[in-house]
Amino acid sequence: MKFLNAIARAIDTANDHIGRVVLWLVGAATLISALNALARYGLGRSSNAWLEIQWYLFAAIILLAAGYTLKHNGHVRIDVIYGHFSARTRAWIDLLGTLLFLLPLCGLMVWFAVPGFVDSFQSGEISPDAGGLIRWPVRLLIPLGFALLALQGVAEIIKRIAFLRGKGKLTRELPREEV
Repeated sequence: MKFLNAIARAIDTANDHIGRVVLWLVGAATLISALNALARYGLGRSSNAWLEIQWYLFAAIILLAAGYTLKHNGHVRIDVIYGHFSARTRAWIDLLGTLLFLLPLCGLMVWFAVPGFVDSFQSGEISPDAGGLIRWPVRLLIPLGFALLALQGVAEIIKRIAFLRGKGKLTRELPREEV
């Protein structure tokens, strides 16, 4: 169990680091958006590339931070019911939900997204819009984001099993904005 707990900690650490990097992408997307609006309305100039980079950054923020959000209990859940259960029952719900729903969904998303990324990469796909960007980097974000989410799901499974076996404790983390 010590080895598995070390794996869970390593996954937690990786997703925490990625979450902190993604935070900088929020600032970059905001800055690009503001500068693009200034150029469009102030100078009468605009570029599809600047619009697309905003979309790419938004996709990166959502997809790459999904594992970080799961680790910090930030995903939407129906706490009205869940919060009334004992810690053991909540651990079982989390364990079964992750095994039956989260991991299969992540696996399917990675399975179906990888061929789209490979095709885009091999063909050098470019946005059809004038001045558009290459597409493979944003297509890579889909399998990468779901793989990170699946890894965090594995870490959560390990922590729940350790707790249910009496060899670990669960921290009831609040979502980041409530801390």
